[in-house]
Amino acid sequence: MRIIVPVKQLPDLVEDLELDPSGADIDREYLKFVANEWDEQALEEALLIKEAVGAEVVVVGLDEPDIDQTLYTAIARGADSAVKLTDAGEGWLSTHARAEILAAWLSGQTYDLVITGVQAADDLDGQLAAVLAGRLGLPHAAVVVSLEVKDGTVVVSQELGGGAVGESDVPMPAVIGMQTARQAPRYAPITRIRQAMQAGG
Repeated sequence: MRIIVPVKQLPDLVEDLELDPSGADIDREYLKFVANEWDEQALEEALLIKEAVGAEVVVVGLDEPDIDQTLYTAIARGADSAVKLTDAGEGWLSTHARAEILAAWLSGQTYDLVITGVQAADDLDGQLAAVLAGRLGLPHAAVVVSLEVKDGTVVVSQELGGGAVGESDVPMPAVIGMQTARQAPRYAPITRIRQAMQAGG
C-alpha cells in the first residue's frame, strides 16, 4: 500500500504581513514559513495507517520557502520518503493551480490513497481534495476525522453539519481531505530531523 501526503507551506501568522508592490500577494522576502497544520493531521493519519496495516508513506511538497524543513520533519516523524516539486514558480498558488501541479506529478505515480489537509489558513474553502480528485478521476471524501482501510476500500468518518458524524465506504485509490487525525501529530526530536537532513544530503 502506498500513501501520498501533499504538504503546503504558509507564512507564520505571528509575523507582520505586508503586501508586495503588486498588491496581489504578500511580501515574502523576510517572512518565516511553517507547515500547514491540517497537512500535519493528514500525515499523522497516514502514519497511523502505516502502523496498522503496513504502508509506504510519501510526502510531497512544492518548492516553497522553508519546505525542506517540513519534508525532513515528516521523515523524522515516520514518512518513508519525501519529494520536492521544483517547477511550481514563485508566490501564492490557488487551489486549482496547486491541484494541477500535484495531479501532473501523481499521474506518473502508483498509490492507493492521497491524504491532504482539508484546508489551509490562506485558503479556507476546503476544495483541494475535491479539485485534485476531479483532475485524477478518483473518488474523494472531505472533512474526514478518521479512516480505516478494509478490503480495498477506505471507511471514512466525516464531520457533518450540527456536529454529526457520518460513515461511508470509499473505493481506492481515493483522495481524502483530512480534518483531524485520530491522535495529535507526533513530535519529531531535533536529533531525528538532523539525521533525516544528513541522510538526504
